[in-house]
Amino acid sequence: MMLNRLIKALTPNYSILGDYRVFSLLMLAATLIRFPFFFRDYIDRDESTFILMGQSWVDGFLPYTELWDLKPPITFLFFAGIIYVFGKSFLAIRLIGTLLVATTAFFTFKIGTSLGTKKVGFWAAMAAVALQSLFGSIQGVMSEHLCMAFFMPGLWLLVQSKKIGSYLLAGLLIGLAVMTKLNIAYTALFLGLYLLYSYFSKKEYLKGAKTALLYGMGILLIVAATFLPYYGRARGEIWWNSVVLAALEYAGARRSSILNLAPTFVVLGVFFLFAWKKNYLDFRDRKVQWVLVAVIGALFSFAKGGRINSHYLIQLHPLLIILVALCIAAVPFFQRWKHVGLLALFLIVVVPAESYLEYYRIAKHRIERGTFFNGEGISVPKYLLKNHPNEKNVLFLGYHIGYWGIDSKPPTMSATHPSNICRNELFPYYQNPRKTGIEELTYIMTVVRPAIVITRTNRLKFDKKLKAENIYIDQYLEKYYTLETQVERADIYRRLE
Repeated sequence: MMLNRLIKALTPNYSILGDYRVFSLLMLAATLIRFPFFFRDYIDRDESTFILMGQSWVDGFLPYTELWDLKPPITFLFFAGIIYVFGKSFLAIRLIGTLLVATTAFFTFKIGTSLGTKKVGFWAAMAAVALQSLFGSIQGVMSEHLCMAFFMPGLWLLVQSKKIGSYLLAGLLIGLAVMTKLNIAYTALFLGLYLLYSYFSKKEYLKGAKTALLYGMGILLIVAATFLPYYGRARGEIWWNSVVLAALEYAGARRSSILNLAPTFVVLGVFFLFAWKKNYLDFRDRKVQWVLVAVIGALFSFAKGGRINSHYLIQLHPLLIILVALCIAAVPFFQRWKHVGLLALFLIVVVPAESYLEYYRIAKHRIERGTFFNGEGISVPKYLLKNHPNEKNVLFLGYHIGYWGIDSKPPTMSATHPSNICRNELFPYYQNPRKTGIEELTYIMTVVRPAIVITRTNRLKFDKKLKAENIYIDQYLEKYYTLETQVERADIYRRLE
């Protein structure tokens, strides 16, 4: 009886799903899934780097001038804003990151409802919450989360737009997305070309030119706004090298084999062919075409970059899930299916398994250690502040969020993200005088001479492909450092001299 009542309660009444109620449900779902991860020191190393870059901006340094990382400025501005308002708070960063997820999912709902029904939109939005929060190291706040929180409302304006001014606003939002994650510029370009086509195909040439101009102007205004602080200080070259040229170089240098991308493209190709053959998607519908163009743009950006990982898929999932939901809704079996509440119960029990395990882990950590906050990025700084309170010359080759905990900075710009130490193809774009990763590492160890070095226990210091760099650092630590202690899974080395 109780189970039946629960299933009935979980059966949505789509007629009462107004915008405020939907957003509240999405925010609740996102919070419940992501909350236990709020207390980790870091979830992905990129998030730690964004925090360090944001802190540097709060301290008065524009991105790429004191520290350096390969992302456009809006990503760092987002973290700087949170740190400026809330201080050094993991909770604030993760909570506002949850708001980003809910925002993206909400506009997934709006677009899905516009293309289909509230039922389609609601389930697509719930799936978007899960796909942005689970299945990989995406429980932290990634640049892709911020990117899509700007992109999805921009796309919704394009899908729905009837007023010419909406195209300018769409351009501004998508411009923010571009200046958060540069690869989405391909999607922005594809949408602009489709905008022209949608009017030119109806022979509305003047209106098409106006709307495309407003859309493009919105994007360029945001790009220009990120450039102006550098131009005003006669440092425009830093912006150009770091935001544009370095990103192009990285994409070319780090490409994987096309075979790594093939499974994704084959699966999606089969899906779209099936949807077309069964007439589950109306490819003549202009609204469907908008979403399809955005999907193609995202896939094209993956192909150009030569890689797909769980972070990149954040840019694809909210778009693709709308089309998948439309197809599912068109299948006769699902149209007749009456057990939506049972499906909801199943999804609640099974899908957030990672979250349930994390809830158990933080509860256990709280009982054993008296705090929910956990991880070497928290425990190592505590150790250093207790045992080496005045030491700031520290090199984190692992758990580099630790710089934040001890109020220190990476020893060189390349060390902002530890893996950048060996990305010598990027050195010219921030005027690093060293030419190779070995030279950079040698400079850090022999000139900067960090008093403390932090590494991950029983882990290679750098990628396994970087054999020379790993051999060098291992031999140097063995000769000139002593292992002072281990803190959880972190090795703390102290210089002998």
